Amino acid sequence: MSQWVLAFAIGQCHVTYLNRILYVIPCTTVNFDLDVGPVVCGVHPPLYLAPAEKENIAFSSFPDSLQFEQGSEVHSFRIQDLGTSQKRVVLDHGNNRPDSIDGYLYGYSHFSQRRDNTSKRGYQQTSLVLLSHLQYPALFTALIMKLGPLFLTHGVPMLETACHNIAHWCSPSPGLTIELGFLGSVLHVELPMNADIQQLTETASFHEKFDPTLHVTKLSLALDLRWLNRPYQLLSSIAPLDPPPISIFEASLPHLWSIWECLMLCEPILVFGSSPAATSQAVWWLRDLLRPIPLANDFRPYFTIHDKDHALLVNKLPPKSGLILGVTNPFFQKSCAHWPHVLSVGLKASPRRQGNTTIMAGPPPGWCTRTHRRYISKDRQVLKAVEKACHASVQDRIQASLDLRRHLSSRTNTMLVPLNRYLNTLIPSPTERTTVSGCRRLKPFSTVDFFSSLKANGSPLPFKSATKRREFYERWLKTPAFGLWLAQQEEVVHRTLQDKWAG
Repeated sequence: MSQWVLAFAIGQCHVTYLNRILYVIPCTTVNFDLDVGPVVCGVHPPLYLAPAEKENIAFSSFPDSLQFEQGSEVHSFRIQDLGTSQKRVVLDHGNNRPDSIDGYLYGYSHFSQRRDNTSKRGYQQTSLVLLSHLQYPALFTALIMKLGPLFLTHGVPMLETACHNIAHWCSPSPGLTIELGFLGSVLHVELPMNADIQQLTETASFHEKFDPTLHVTKLSLALDLRWLNRPYQLLSSIAPLDPPPISIFEASLPHLWSIWECLMLCEPILVFGSSPAATSQAVWWLRDLLRPIPLANDFRPYFTIHDKDHALLVNKLPPKSGLILGVTNPFFQKSCAHWPHVLSVGLKASPRRQGNTTIMAGPPPGWCTRTHRRYISKDRQVLKAVEKACHASVQDRIQASLDLRRHLSSRTNTMLVPLNRYLNTLIPSPTERTTVSGCRRLKPFSTVDFFSSLKANGSPLPFKSATKRREFYERWLKTPAFGLWLAQQEEVVHRTLQDKWAG
Protein backbone atom coordinates (compact mmCIF):
# COMPACT_ATOMS: atom_id res chain seq x y z
CA MET A 1 0.00 0.00 0.00
CA SER A 2 2.83 2.41 0.85
CA GLN A 3 3.90 2.48 -2.81
CA TRP A 4 0.70 4.44 -3.45
CA VAL A 5 -0.50 5.83 -0.12
CA LEU A 6 1.49 6.28 3.09
CA ALA A 7 -1.43 6.74 5.47
CA PHE A 8 -4.93 8.08 6.00
CA ALA A 9 -5.41 10.70 8.69
CA ILE A 10 -8.63 11.92 10.28
CA GLY A 11 -8.98 15.34 11.83
CA GLN A 12 -11.89 16.54 13.96
CA CYS A 13 -12.68 19.72 15.79
CA HIS A 14 -15.51 21.90 16.91
CA VAL A 15 -15.65 25.20 15.03
CA THR A 16 -12.97 27.29 16.69
CA TYR A 17 -10.15 28.74 14.64
CA LEU A 18 -7.25 28.20 17.07
CA ASN A 19 -8.06 24.82 18.60
CA ARG A 20 -8.24 21.82 16.29
CA ILE A 21 -7.53 18.16 16.80
CA LEU A 22 -6.10 15.73 14.28
CA TYR A 23 -5.99 12.02 14.99
CA VAL A 24 -5.33 8.97 12.88
CA ILE A 25 -7.08 5.61 12.99
CA PRO A 26 -6.93 3.31 14.95
CA CYS A 27 -6.80 5.69 17.93
CA THR A 28 -9.92 5.40 20.09
CA THR A 29 -9.19 8.38 22.33
CA VAL A 30 -8.44 11.94 21.31
CA ASN A 31 -6.67 14.54 23.43
CA PHE A 32 -8.18 17.94 22.74
CA ASP A 33 -5.65 20.46 24.02
CA LEU A 34 -7.10 23.96 24.11
CA ASP A 35 -3.63 25.48 24.45
CA VAL A 36 -1.63 23.41 21.96
CA GLY A 37 -4.28 23.02 19.26
CA PRO A 38 -3.85 20.25 16.64
CA VAL A 39 -2.39 17.00 17.97
CA VAL A 40 -1.68 13.80 16.03
CA CYS A 41 -2.41 10.80 18.27
CA GLY A 42 -1.50 7.90 16.02
CA VAL A 43 -0.99 6.62 12.48
CA HIS A 44 -2.58 3.83 10.48
CA PRO A 45 -0.97 2.06 8.70
CA PRO A 46 2.04 2.44 11.08
CA LEU A 47 4.16 5.35 9.90
CA TYR A 48 6.58 7.55 11.80
CA LEU A 49 5.92 11.28 11.44
CA ALA A 50 8.29 13.89 12.82
CA PRO A 51 6.67 16.41 15.20
CA ALA A 52 7.01 19.16 12.57
CA GLU A 53 5.31 16.94 9.99
CA LYS A 54 2.45 16.19 12.38
CA GLU A 55 1.83 19.87 12.96
CA ASN A 56 2.08 20.70 9.26
CA ILE A 57 -0.43 17.99 8.36
CA ALA A 58 -2.77 19.10 11.13
CA PHE A 59 -2.96 22.74 10.07
CA SER A 60 -2.80 22.06 6.32
CA SER A 61 -5.75 19.66 6.40
CA PHE A 62 -8.21 22.40 7.48
CA PRO A 63 -9.09 25.73 5.84
CA ASP A 64 -7.69 28.65 7.82
CA SER A 65 -10.98 30.56 7.50
CA LEU A 66 -14.66 29.68 7.62
CA GLN A 67 -15.81 28.38 4.23
CA PHE A 68 -19.52 27.65 4.64
CA GLU A 69 -22.19 26.80 7.22
CA GLN A 70 -22.48 23.20 6.12
CA GLY A 71 -20.75 21.37 3.30
CA SER A 72 -17.46 19.88 2.15
CA GLU A 73 -14.46 20.63 -0.04
CA VAL A 74 -11.34 18.86 -1.26
CA HIS A 75 -7.90 20.45 -1.39
CA SER A 76 -4.26 19.37 -1.40
CA PHE A 77 -0.99 20.53 0.12
CA ARG A 78 2.76 19.92 -0.09
CA ILE A 79 5.04 19.86 2.94
CA GLN A 80 8.68 18.99 3.60
CA ASP A 81 9.35 15.26 4.05
CA LEU A 82 11.60 15.02 7.08
CA GLY A 83 11.86 11.23 6.90
CA THR A 84 15.43 11.27 5.55
CA SER A 85 16.73 13.50 8.35
CA GLN A 86 14.86 11.34 10.87
CA LYS A 87 16.10 8.00 9.47
CA ARG A 88 17.68 6.86 12.74
CA VAL A 89 14.55 7.79 14.68
CA VAL A 90 12.41 5.95 12.13
CA LEU A 91 14.46 2.77 12.53
CA ASP A 92 14.30 3.10 16.32
CA HIS A 93 10.50 3.13 16.05
CA GLY A 94 10.61 -0.07 13.99
CA ASN A 95 8.83 1.46 10.99
CA ASN A 96 10.92 1.54 7.83
CA ARG A 97 9.33 4.56 6.18
CA PRO A 98 9.54 4.58 2.35
CA ASP A 99 12.10 6.95 0.87
CA SER A 100 10.81 10.22 -0.52
CA ILE A 101 10.86 10.82 -4.27
CA ASP A 102 11.45 14.58 -4.26
CA GLY A 103 11.79 15.49 -0.59
CA TYR A 104 8.10 16.30 -0.03
CA LEU A 105 4.90 14.77 1.30
CA TYR A 106 1.63 15.38 -0.55
CA GLY A 107 -1.65 15.57 1.34
CA TYR A 108 -5.10 15.31 -0.24
CA SER A 109 -7.76 16.42 2.24
CA HIS A 110 -11.55 16.02 2.31
CA PHE A 111 -12.85 18.69 4.70
CA SER A 112 -16.47 18.82 5.90
CA GLN A 113 -18.46 20.92 8.31
CA ARG A 114 -21.74 19.74 9.82
CA ARG A 115 -24.15 20.90 12.48
CA ASP A 116 -23.48 19.37 15.90
CA ASN A 117 -25.82 20.19 18.77
CA THR A 118 -23.33 18.80 21.29
CA SER A 119 -20.80 21.48 20.31
CA LYS A 120 -20.83 24.84 22.03
CA ARG A 121 -20.68 26.52 18.62
CA GLY A 122 -23.10 24.10 17.02
CA TYR A 123 -20.75 22.69 14.34
CA GLN A 124 -18.21 19.93 13.89
CA GLN A 125 -15.36 19.96 11.38
CA THR A 126 -13.78 16.79 10.02
CA SER A 127 -10.88 16.23 7.63
CA LEU A 128 -9.86 12.96 6.05
CA VAL A 129 -6.35 13.19 4.60
CA LEU A 130 -4.57 10.89 2.15
CA LEU A 131 -0.77 11.13 2.45
CA SER A 132 1.49 10.09 -0.42
CA HIS A 133 4.90 10.70 -1.99
CA LEU A 134 3.34 10.82 -5.46
CA GLN A 135 2.33 13.90 -7.48
CA TYR A 136 -1.00 12.44 -8.66
CA PRO A 137 -3.52 15.21 -7.90
CA ALA A 138 -6.23 13.97 -10.26
CA LEU A 139 -6.09 10.38 -8.99
CA PHE A 140 -5.84 11.09 -5.27
CA THR A 141 -8.39 13.90 -5.39
CA ALA A 142 -10.80 11.40 -6.97
CA LEU A 143 -10.06 8.82 -4.26
CA ILE A 144 -10.49 11.17 -1.31
CA MET A 145 -13.58 12.71 -2.91
CA LYS A 146 -15.10 9.24 -3.13
CA LEU A 147 -13.97 8.07 0.30
CA GLY A 148 -14.67 11.23 2.32
CA PRO A 149 -18.51 11.19 2.26
CA LEU A 150 -18.60 7.40 2.70
CA PHE A 151 -16.34 7.62 5.73
CA LEU A 152 -18.58 10.27 7.31
CA THR A 153 -21.56 7.93 6.86
CA HIS A 154 -20.05 4.53 7.66
CA GLY A 155 -16.98 5.32 9.75
CA VAL A 156 -13.83 3.26 10.24
CA PRO A 157 -14.93 0.11 8.33
CA MET A 158 -15.05 2.17 5.13
CA LEU A 159 -11.51 3.42 5.77
CA GLU A 160 -10.27 -0.14 6.36
CA THR A 161 -11.93 -1.25 3.11
CA ALA A 162 -10.20 1.57 1.21
CA CYS A 163 -6.80 0.55 2.62
CA HIS A 164 -7.49 -3.07 1.69
CA ASN A 165 -8.37 -2.04 -1.90
CA ILE A 166 -5.21 0.04 -2.34
CA ALA A 167 -3.01 -2.70 -0.84
CA HIS A 168 -4.11 -5.01 -3.67
CA TRP A 169 -3.13 -2.61 -6.47
CA CYS A 170 -0.02 -3.47 -8.46
CA SER A 171 3.08 -1.27 -8.17
CA PRO A 172 2.78 2.21 -9.75
CA SER A 173 5.20 1.62 -12.63
CA PRO A 174 6.04 4.66 -14.84
CA GLY A 175 3.85 4.92 -17.94
CA LEU A 176 1.47 2.22 -16.74
CA THR A 177 -2.18 2.24 -17.76
CA ILE A 178 -4.20 0.24 -15.28
CA GLU A 179 -7.68 -0.39 -13.93
CA LEU A 180 -7.89 0.24 -10.18
CA GLY A 181 -10.72 -1.06 -8.04
CA PHE A 182 -11.78 1.29 -5.26
CA LEU A 183 -14.85 0.98 -3.00
CA GLY A 184 -16.87 -0.93 -5.58
CA SER A 185 -15.86 1.33 -8.47
CA VAL A 186 -13.31 1.04 -11.28
CA LEU A 187 -10.90 3.79 -12.33
CA HIS A 188 -9.04 3.54 -15.63
CA VAL A 189 -5.78 5.35 -14.78
CA GLU A 190 -2.75 6.36 -16.83
CA LEU A 191 0.45 7.10 -14.88
CA PRO A 192 3.12 9.47 -16.26
CA MET A 193 6.59 8.27 -17.26
CA ASN A 194 8.00 10.67 -14.66
CA ALA A 195 7.05 13.86 -12.84
CA ASP A 196 8.34 16.06 -15.69
CA ILE A 197 6.42 14.36 -18.50
CA GLN A 198 3.07 15.94 -19.30
CA GLN A 199 0.07 13.68 -19.82
CA LEU A 200 -1.94 14.73 -22.85
CA THR A 201 -5.52 13.80 -23.62
CA GLU A 202 -4.59 13.35 -27.30
CA THR A 203 -1.95 10.72 -26.55
CA ALA A 204 -3.62 8.99 -23.61
CA SER A 205 -3.22 5.22 -23.74
CA PHE A 206 -6.84 4.34 -22.97
CA HIS A 207 -8.53 1.81 -25.24
CA GLU A 208 -11.04 4.46 -26.25
CA LYS A 209 -10.70 8.20 -26.91
CA PHE A 210 -10.26 10.28 -23.78
CA ASP A 211 -13.63 11.64 -22.71
CA PRO A 212 -13.41 14.62 -20.30
CA THR A 213 -16.93 13.88 -19.06
CA LEU A 214 -15.60 10.56 -17.74
CA HIS A 215 -12.86 12.32 -15.79
CA VAL A 216 -14.01 12.08 -12.19
CA THR A 217 -15.65 15.22 -10.86
CA LYS A 218 -17.68 15.99 -7.76
CA LEU A 219 -20.85 16.13 -9.83
CA SER A 220 -20.24 12.84 -11.62
CA LEU A 221 -19.36 11.02 -8.41
CA ALA A 222 -22.60 12.11 -6.81
CA LEU A 223 -25.04 11.88 -9.70
CA ASP A 224 -23.68 10.06 -12.72
CA LEU A 225 -24.90 6.45 -12.86
CA ARG A 226 -22.18 5.61 -15.41
CA TRP A 227 -19.85 5.36 -12.41
CA LEU A 228 -21.56 2.06 -11.62
CA ASN A 229 -20.88 0.28 -14.90
CA ARG A 230 -18.09 2.07 -16.78
CA PRO A 231 -14.47 2.77 -15.76
CA TYR A 232 -13.66 6.43 -15.30
CA GLN A 233 -10.63 7.76 -17.17
CA LEU A 234 -7.95 9.52 -15.14
CA LEU A 235 -4.70 11.14 -16.24
CA SER A 236 -3.22 10.90 -12.77
CA SER A 237 -0.82 13.87 -12.79
CA ILE A 238 -3.03 16.62 -14.23
CA ALA A 239 -4.91 19.13 -12.09
CA PRO A 240 -8.48 18.20 -11.10
CA LEU A 241 -11.14 19.33 -13.58
CA ASP A 242 -13.81 20.19 -11.01
CA PRO A 243 -14.59 23.02 -11.20
CA PRO A 244 -13.41 23.59 -14.78
CA PRO A 245 -10.05 25.44 -14.50
CA ILE A 246 -11.17 28.31 -16.74
CA SER A 247 -13.68 29.19 -14.02
CA ILE A 248 -10.85 29.42 -11.48
CA PHE A 249 -8.86 31.72 -13.79
CA GLU A 250 -11.82 33.60 -15.29
CA ALA A 251 -10.79 37.02 -13.93
CA SER A 252 -7.25 36.56 -15.30
CA LEU A 253 -7.84 34.85 -18.64
CA PRO A 254 -6.45 37.75 -20.77
CA HIS A 255 -3.25 37.63 -18.69
CA LEU A 256 -2.55 33.89 -18.84
CA TRP A 257 0.08 34.44 -21.53
CA SER A 258 1.97 36.77 -19.19
CA ILE A 259 1.55 34.26 -16.35
CA TRP A 260 2.95 31.53 -18.59
CA GLU A 261 6.02 33.66 -19.34
CA CYS A 262 6.55 34.27 -15.61
CA LEU A 263 6.41 30.52 -15.02
CA MET A 264 8.99 29.87 -17.74
CA LEU A 265 11.30 32.57 -16.38
CA CYS A 266 11.08 31.16 -12.82
CA GLU A 267 9.40 34.27 -11.49
CA PRO A 268 7.79 33.87 -8.02
CA ILE A 269 3.97 34.00 -8.02
CA LEU A 270 1.67 34.43 -5.02
CA VAL A 271 -1.69 32.73 -5.69
CA PHE A 272 -4.60 34.07 -3.60
CA GLY A 273 -7.93 32.26 -3.35
CA SER A 274 -11.13 32.21 -1.32
CA SER A 275 -10.54 28.57 -0.35
CA PRO A 276 -7.78 25.94 -0.22
CA ALA A 277 -9.68 24.09 -2.96
CA ALA A 278 -9.29 27.06 -5.32
CA THR A 279 -5.61 27.73 -4.61
CA SER A 280 -4.55 24.07 -4.75
CA GLN A 281 -6.29 23.49 -8.08
CA ALA A 282 -4.75 26.67 -9.52
CA VAL A 283 -1.23 25.87 -8.34
CA TRP A 284 -1.37 22.30 -9.69
CA TRP A 285 -2.57 23.69 -13.03
CA LEU A 286 0.32 26.15 -13.19
CA ARG A 287 2.84 23.50 -12.16
CA ASP A 288 1.59 21.27 -15.01
CA LEU A 289 2.38 23.95 -17.61
CA LEU A 290 6.10 23.76 -16.76
CA ARG A 291 6.38 20.24 -18.15
CA PRO A 292 8.56 18.91 -19.82
CA ILE A 293 11.03 21.36 -18.26
CA PRO A 294 12.35 19.85 -15.00
CA LEU A 295 10.91 21.40 -11.86
CA ALA A 296 13.50 23.83 -10.50
CA ASN A 297 11.38 25.58 -7.91
CA ASP A 298 9.17 24.97 -4.90
CA PHE A 299 5.39 25.04 -5.14
CA ARG A 300 2.80 24.87 -2.39
CA PRO A 301 -0.84 24.25 -3.42
CA TYR A 302 -2.05 25.42 -0.01
CA PHE A 303 0.23 27.19 2.46
CA THR A 304 -0.60 28.41 5.98
CA ILE A 305 1.11 30.70 8.47
CA HIS A 306 1.65 27.63 10.68
CA ASP A 307 3.81 25.82 8.11
CA LYS A 308 7.31 25.09 9.39
CA ASP A 309 8.73 26.64 6.20
CA HIS A 310 6.83 29.89 6.70
CA ALA A 311 9.85 31.90 7.88
CA LEU A 312 11.96 30.44 5.06
CA LEU A 313 9.50 31.19 2.25
CA VAL A 314 7.77 34.34 3.53
CA ASN A 315 10.06 37.06 4.84
CA LYS A 316 11.40 40.50 3.93
CA LEU A 317 13.90 39.09 1.44
CA PRO A 318 13.06 38.75 -2.27
CA PRO A 319 11.00 35.56 -2.76
CA LYS A 320 12.79 32.44 -3.96
CA SER A 321 13.13 31.98 -7.71
CA GLY A 322 10.13 30.23 -9.23
CA LEU A 323 8.23 29.83 -5.95
CA ILE A 324 4.46 29.32 -6.43
CA LEU A 325 2.58 29.83 -3.17
CA GLY A 326 -1.17 29.18 -2.77
CA VAL A 327 -2.68 31.09 0.17
CA THR A 328 -6.08 32.13 1.53
CA ASN A 329 -5.14 34.08 4.66
CA PRO A 330 -5.23 37.89 4.08
CA PHE A 331 -2.15 38.10 6.33
CA PHE A 332 -0.08 37.18 3.26
CA GLN A 333 -1.26 40.27 1.37
CA LYS A 334 0.78 42.38 3.79
CA SER A 335 3.70 40.02 4.44
CA CYS A 336 4.13 39.40 0.68
CA ALA A 337 3.54 42.99 -0.41
CA HIS A 338 7.03 43.07 -1.99
CA TRP A 339 6.36 40.06 -4.26
CA PRO A 340 6.45 41.03 -7.96
CA HIS A 341 3.42 38.99 -9.11
CA VAL A 342 0.06 38.23 -7.47
CA LEU A 343 -2.59 36.02 -9.06
CA SER A 344 -5.95 36.14 -7.32
CA VAL A 345 -8.14 33.34 -8.63
CA GLY A 346 -11.91 33.47 -9.01
CA LEU A 347 -14.75 34.62 -11.20
CA LYS A 348 -14.70 37.96 -12.94
CA ALA A 349 -16.83 40.54 -11.15
CA SER A 350 -20.03 41.55 -12.93
CA PRO A 351 -23.27 43.29 -11.84
CA ARG A 352 -25.23 40.12 -12.59
CA ARG A 353 -23.08 38.09 -10.14
CA GLN A 354 -22.83 40.57 -7.29
CA GLY A 355 -25.33 38.73 -5.13
CA ASN A 356 -23.72 35.31 -5.68
CA THR A 357 -20.01 36.10 -5.54
CA THR A 358 -18.04 34.71 -2.60
CA ILE A 359 -16.79 37.53 -0.38
CA MET A 360 -13.03 37.15 -0.30
CA ALA A 361 -10.52 38.74 2.03
CA GLY A 362 -7.41 39.75 0.15
CA PRO A 363 -6.93 41.12 -3.36
CA PRO A 364 -9.88 40.98 -5.78
CA PRO A 365 -9.75 38.30 -8.51
CA GLY A 366 -7.27 39.20 -11.25
CA TRP A 367 -3.58 39.41 -12.14
CA CYS A 368 -1.25 42.06 -10.77
CA THR A 369 2.39 42.36 -11.80
CA ARG A 370 4.91 45.05 -10.95
CA THR A 371 7.75 44.07 -13.24
CA HIS A 372 6.69 41.86 -16.13
CA ARG A 373 6.15 43.10 -19.67
CA ARG A 374 5.05 40.47 -22.14
CA TYR A 375 7.56 39.24 -24.74
CA ILE A 376 5.24 37.07 -26.84
CA SER A 377 1.90 37.87 -28.45
CA LYS A 378 -1.15 36.19 -26.99
CA ASP A 379 -3.43 34.06 -29.15
CA ARG A 380 -6.58 36.18 -29.35
CA GLN A 381 -8.55 33.48 -31.11
CA VAL A 382 -7.93 31.04 -28.23
CA LEU A 383 -8.74 33.76 -25.70
CA LYS A 384 -12.03 34.59 -27.41
CA ALA A 385 -13.07 30.93 -27.48
CA VAL A 386 -12.20 30.41 -23.81
CA GLU A 387 -14.01 33.57 -22.68
CA LYS A 388 -17.09 32.45 -24.60
CA ALA A 389 -16.94 29.01 -22.94
CA CYS A 390 -17.02 30.60 -19.48
CA HIS A 391 -20.76 31.13 -19.97
CA ALA A 392 -21.45 27.68 -21.45
CA SER A 393 -22.21 24.26 -19.90
CA VAL A 394 -19.90 22.42 -17.51
CA GLN A 395 -18.85 20.02 -20.28
CA ASP A 396 -17.99 22.92 -22.59
CA ARG A 397 -15.97 24.60 -19.84
CA ILE A 398 -14.06 21.38 -19.16
CA GLN A 399 -13.28 20.99 -22.85
CA ALA A 400 -12.23 24.65 -23.13
CA SER A 401 -9.98 24.16 -20.09
CA LEU A 402 -8.29 21.21 -21.79
CA ASP A 403 -7.93 23.21 -25.03
CA LEU A 404 -6.32 26.09 -23.13
CA ARG A 405 -3.98 23.69 -21.33
CA ARG A 406 -2.97 22.14 -24.66
CA HIS A 407 -2.32 25.58 -26.16
CA LEU A 408 -0.12 26.83 -23.30
CA SER A 409 1.66 23.47 -23.01
CA SER A 410 2.46 23.58 -26.71
CA ARG A 411 4.11 26.95 -26.09
CA THR A 412 6.34 25.35 -23.47
CA ASN A 413 7.47 22.74 -25.99
CA THR A 414 7.78 25.32 -28.77
CA MET A 415 9.97 27.49 -26.54
CA LEU A 416 12.48 24.63 -26.47
CA VAL A 417 12.67 24.28 -30.27
CA PRO A 418 15.61 26.72 -30.78
CA LEU A 419 17.48 25.09 -27.90
CA ASN A 420 16.93 21.57 -29.20
CA ARG A 421 18.01 22.72 -32.67
CA TYR A 422 21.27 24.10 -31.29
CA LEU A 423 21.86 21.06 -29.05
CA ASN A 424 21.72 18.82 -32.11
CA THR A 425 24.85 20.58 -33.37
CA LEU A 426 26.63 19.67 -30.12
CA ILE A 427 26.15 15.92 -30.51
CA PRO A 428 29.50 14.35 -31.54
CA SER A 429 29.51 12.96 -35.07
CA PRO A 430 30.28 9.26 -35.66
CA THR A 431 33.80 10.22 -36.74
CA GLU A 432 34.40 12.26 -33.58
CA ARG A 433 33.10 9.43 -31.42
CA THR A 434 35.68 7.03 -32.85
CA THR A 435 38.67 9.34 -33.23
CA VAL A 436 38.36 11.57 -30.17
CA SER A 437 38.94 9.67 -26.94
CA GLY A 438 35.88 9.69 -24.71
CA CYS A 439 33.86 11.96 -26.99
CA ARG A 440 30.50 10.50 -26.04
CA ARG A 441 28.96 13.58 -24.48
CA LEU A 442 27.49 16.84 -25.69
CA LYS A 443 30.04 19.48 -26.57
CA PRO A 444 30.06 22.51 -24.22
CA PHE A 445 27.06 24.83 -24.53
CA SER A 446 28.10 28.21 -25.96
CA THR A 447 25.79 31.15 -25.32
CA VAL A 448 27.34 33.07 -28.22
CA ASP A 449 26.80 30.20 -30.65
CA PHE A 450 23.25 29.64 -29.42
CA PHE A 451 22.24 33.24 -30.06
CA SER A 452 23.85 33.10 -33.49
CA SER A 453 21.70 30.07 -34.22
CA LEU A 454 18.62 31.81 -32.80
CA LYS A 455 19.23 34.88 -34.96
CA ALA A 456 19.69 32.77 -38.08
CA ASN A 457 16.76 30.36 -37.55
CA GLY A 458 14.35 32.25 -35.30
CA SER A 459 11.74 30.75 -33.02
CA PRO A 460 8.26 29.37 -33.79
CA LEU A 461 6.84 31.45 -30.92
CA PRO A 462 5.23 34.77 -31.98
CA PHE A 463 7.66 37.13 -30.25
CA LYS A 464 6.81 40.81 -30.51
CA SER A 465 10.25 41.56 -31.95
CA ALA A 466 13.70 40.07 -32.44
CA THR A 467 14.91 42.16 -29.49
CA LYS A 468 12.18 40.73 -27.25
CA ARG A 469 13.09 37.25 -28.42
CA ARG A 470 16.74 37.66 -27.47
CA GLU A 471 15.85 39.24 -24.10
CA PHE A 472 13.52 36.36 -23.26
CA TYR A 473 16.11 33.65 -23.98
CA GLU A 474 18.85 35.64 -22.23
CA ARG A 475 16.71 35.61 -19.11
CA TRP A 476 15.80 31.93 -19.44
CA LEU A 477 19.44 30.85 -19.77
CA LYS A 478 20.03 32.42 -16.35
CA THR A 479 17.23 30.49 -14.61
CA PRO A 480 17.83 27.34 -12.53
CA ALA A 481 15.39 25.57 -14.87
CA PHE A 482 17.83 25.91 -17.78
CA GLY A 483 20.64 24.29 -15.80
CA LEU A 484 18.46 21.32 -14.88
CA TRP A 485 17.11 20.99 -18.41
CA LEU A 486 20.61 21.07 -19.94
CA ALA A 487 21.89 18.48 -17.45
CA GLN A 488 18.94 16.27 -18.34
CA GLN A 489 19.67 16.56 -22.07
CA GLU A 490 23.36 15.83 -21.51
CA GLU A 491 22.47 12.68 -19.58
CA VAL A 492 20.11 11.49 -22.32
CA VAL A 493 22.72 12.03 -25.04
CA HIS A 494 25.48 10.42 -22.99
CA ARG A 495 23.36 7.35 -22.24
CA THR A 496 22.33 7.01 -25.90
CA LEU A 497 25.90 7.28 -27.18
CA GLN A 498 27.14 4.83 -24.57
CA ASP A 499 24.49 2.32 -25.61
CA LYS A 500 25.44 2.74 -29.29
CA TRP A 501 29.12 2.30 -28.47
CA ALA A 502 28.41 -0.82 -26.41
CA GLY A 503 26.27 -2.23 -29.22
